[in-house]
Amino acid sequence: MKSRVLTGITTTGTPHLGNYVGAIRPAILASREPNTQSFFFLADYHALIKCADPDRIERSRLEIAATWLACGLDPQRVAFYRQSDIPETPALTWLLTCVTAKGLMNRAHAYKAATDANQGAGDETDAGISMGLFSYPILMAADILLFNAHRVPVGRDQVQHIEMARDIAQRFNHLFGQGRNLFVLPEAEVEEAVAVLPGLDGRKMSKSYDNTIPLFEGGARALEAAVARIVTDSKVPGEPKQPEGASLVIIHDAFATHEERAALRADLRAGLGWGDAKERLVGLVERHVGPMRARYAELMAHPERIEDVLEAGARKARAVAQPFLAELRRAVGLRPMLAAAQALGRAGGSVTVPITGVAARGHAGVVTPVATAASSGAREPAAKVALPVFKQYREADGRFFFKLVAADGSLLLQSSGLTDARGAGGWVKRLKTDGAAALADAPVQLAEGVNRTAVEAALAALAAQE
Repeated sequence: MKSRVLTGITTTGTPHLGNYVGAIRPAILASREPNTQSFFFLADYHALIKCADPDRIERSRLEIAATWLACGLDPQRVAFYRQSDIPETPALTWLLTCVTAKGLMNRAHAYKAATDANQGAGDETDAGISMGLFSYPILMAADILLFNAHRVPVGRDQVQHIEMARDIAQRFNHLFGQGRNLFVLPEAEVEEAVAVLPGLDGRKMSKSYDNTIPLFEGGARALEAAVARIVTDSKVPGEPKQPEGASLVIIHDAFATHEERAALRADLRAGLGWGDAKERLVGLVERHVGPMRARYAELMAHPERIEDVLEAGARKARAVAQPFLAELRRAVGLRPMLAAAQALGRAGGSVTVPITGVAARGHAGVVTPVATAASSGAREPAAKVALPVFKQYREADGRFFFKLVAADGSLLLQSSGLTDARGAGGWVKRLKTDGAAALADAPVQLAEGVNRTAVEAALAALAAQE
């Protein structure tokens, strides 16, 4: 089995050079590793916790998606999607919320920092704290556990959230796993060697410090203007300079070859002026960023292309998430009613439900009890219930089809033509396993005169047999 790696990108800002060196570039390189299945998502639900500006959220989602694609993220190799396009994520969030102790959330760093700030200001402990902020670690756990990610690359400040996800997963496994682990326990992957670029003032490059160098925004001119503002010492051209620890040199090293690094250090010690060194840095960064910036501009001019990529990524992600959530729902008892009725019948209970009555045309959705125990309390063996059946076939034009037929032979569901038998078989398997949840995406239509409720009941009966 491939190792699964998951990375989320919060959509509240525009990426800068520090983001590229510290997060984007290493993550894209990691996604190309063999035997690795990568999930990259725009964490737009998380963004709502921090930002109440809809236009900023919308713009940031577009800019960040375009940035990752322009920097070389291959959507054919990874699942690249918006968090908000995966309805299974909030559904799982609620399942996890119901097994998560409030005391665990009380210990979350972000929540404690907010309450400490309130107390320091003399405000009420929870003033201005939303349930989104308080429950943030549970949503993050759902992001991770929905895809059973083995590894989650994070900064050291996020390690606690991975530990919380492990705690929540263990609790869920204990309550509902019946001896098996439904969830993989994720591991935090802290990249100690990942570069942290200094900003213009020497502090960590961050928008909160207003000291960033733009990655694409503003073009080459904005890059040159930002580099010109990097703080250096006061030594003039001709004076030897100390390259070690200089912000300009650290930024240069993030893009330079070994030979280029050595050359800049030697030249600075020999008296190269800071202005000339900045020009050298601009040229070096531009050689790396310029081609990506052109690709970024093209994508920003055609947001429909980004939309297509994200929608395809969501389909890829949901192909994993849908059947797994269906399994989790069954584990906690959110099962089709027919499954309970059939289980009762197998145990010698008082009622069985025929699928034929549900599926018959003209009586769609009607469920009729057909057998009850005698009033004396004597139990009789439950009658075998006839089930609907999927049938697959190939037409003369070479296309493959499948259909769902009720126990009485009437047609319930008909597929459109598919190019290969494996695809048709895959959809049949999903419909049997996931039931009505798979109808939204399946290439099918209801037979004429058939009520959707009848189809859902038939699929529920089949799912109960899986």
